[in-house]
Amino acid sequence: MTAVRAGQLARRLRIQTRASTQDTFGGQQWVWTDLITVWADIQPLSGRELESAQRMASEISHQITVRYQPIFADTRVVAGYRALYKGRIFNIHASMNEDERNAVITLLASEGLDDG
Repeated sequence: MTAVRAGQLARRLRIQTRASTQDTFGGQQWVWTDLITVWADIQPLSGRELESAQRMASEISHQITVRYQPIFADTRVVAGYRALYKGRIFNIHASMNEDERNAVITLLASEGLDDG
């Protein structure tokens, strides 16, 4: 998918990164801050159930397609991001610059095990 029509990217996602702040007692606290809001297409790839802390949890992997943005260039940095869509949280694991043309980025993400 090297070219993307506007109609294909019909979901509005907020991309967030984790940042460190100090709480009122001087301790370190992790918070999520917005980086950018993008139009995207979200497609489920696979699902599985896992036993976590003696309870069943499900995880669904997704492929998220967005237009190229420089913040997605380094896949190591992108692996620390998450995406929010209508109360759903997607933990991003990798980004792929399709054909290295800086037109379309494919994000591989999972949903369901934690809140990022």
